[in-house]
Formats: sequence, C-alpha cells, structure tokens
Amino acid sequence: MLHTDVGGEGPDLVLLHGWGMHSGVWGAWLVHLERYFRVTAVDLPGHGNSRFEGQSEIAEWAAAVLEAAPPRAWWVGWSLGGLVALAAADQARNRLSGLVLLASTPKFVADQDWGHAVPAEVFNQFARQLETDPGRTLARFLALQVRSAERGNQTLRQLRGDLRSRPAADPGALRAGLRFLQECDLRSAIRGFDMPLFWLLGERDTLIPAHLARDFPGIASTVISGAGHAPFLSHPQQCADCLKADLLRQQEYRPDAAD
Repeated sequence: MLHTDVGGEGPDLVLLHGWGMHSGVWGAWLVHLERYFRVTAVDLPGHGNSRFEGQSEIAEWAAAVLEAAPPRAWWVGWSLGGLVALAAADQARNRLSGLVLLASTPKFVADQDWGHAVPAEVFNQFARQLETDPGRTLARFLALQVRSAERGNQTLRQLRGDLRSRPAADPGALRAGLRFLQECDLRSAIRGFDMPLFWLLGERDTLIPAHLARDFPGIASTVISGAGHAPFLSHPQQCADCLKADLLRQQEYRPDAAD
C-alpha cells in the first residue's frame, strides 16, 4: 500500500505529485486546501515514503494509487501525477468525481501532430544523465520548472527544501516515471472523458504550454498569470480559489453529491 497523508474536512480530494518529488511538496498549499476538502496526498510508487515494487507500467502505478485512495474523490494530478490520474480514470471511472490537471498534459513530448509540449531530446538528455547522476538530473528538472516564472528563485528554494524532507526517490521509480513522461500519450482518454475535467495551468510554464487547452475547447481551463510549472507554490491562494470555485460548484449540483 502506498503512503498517504490525510487531513482536512469536506469533499474528498486526492493529490498526486510530480516526477522525483513526493507529497511533502503540497505542505504549504494544504493550509489553503484543508479548509474546504478532506485531502489525501499520495506518495507515488518509489517516491517519498512509498516503496517501489518494480511497477514498470503506468497502469500499475494507477492501480496502486486507486488502492490507496478514498472510494470516490476529486483528483488533482500535478505534472507526472496528471498522467497517473488519467490512467486511473481509464481503469476505474466510477472512483473519480472529477479530475484537475495541474500543470499537466496527456502527452509531454512534442511530435508532428502535437506541438504543445517539449522536444523529445529534452527528456532524452534527462534519461541519459539519470543513469550517471540522479541528483543533478533532479536539480536540473526543478530549475526548468521555474524558468521565467514570477518568484522563480523563491519557488525553486521551496521545491529543493521539500525534496529533501523525505527519502530520495528509488532509481527504478525515477527511470519508470521518466519513461512515462517520454512515451505516454493519453489524449484519447481525455477526449473520451465523461466526468468533470479542469485544466489549471501556469502562464510561463516551460514544460506545459498554457495554450494546449485550445485543442480541447470543451474542457474548462484557468491560466495563472506569471506562474511556471508549480503554480500551487508560487500562487497558492489563487490556485486554491480556482479549485474551490470549480470543484465545490460541481459538488453542489451533482445528483450523487451526498454519496
């Protein structure tokens, strides 16, 4: 069973962190969220306080999160966590009340028919360096997340401090997670979504271009002005207000809201 941290009161909300991180990254933001939600923050396989048991497919990571999550909840997936959440929704849609893709995307690598992503060589470089120097690889990845963003230096210090607050990610889990970022394409899962889905994006995110939502005009999206890849750290109150407005409004009008 994966490690979880639970706190707050209200509708259930599951938080899934990004690559190389752990649930400690949510610490400062939880102050805003736990006023309105019962939050379950999950450490992904091999990250933080969760053991890695050799899960090599994203479906296996999704199944492990489903086992640790409440029976039904809203899910928020940040970066890699968004891919895992989409995979979980594909397995068990009745378990999700809805999904927020927080600075996330169904496909991280650009190709001929998908320009809303980074060049493949960016992640290829990370993969090569990961084999020889995991620490430096993570440091580079964190720096990329805040490039050009407002309060970038402050956010980077916070990310570095949060990363050190729990055990380092298992090398096998890092390799698997990076491969998901390189290879997964879950665009078809999004287009077939039959539950509330929201995008919460950073205007200056160098990994997830804010304009990607244009390819999915039926999905509500909010772009946080000045934010990079970690808008919940640089603009915590604004991000929390967006969740409260969108999710609680959906909860109020859902026929099964009391379930």
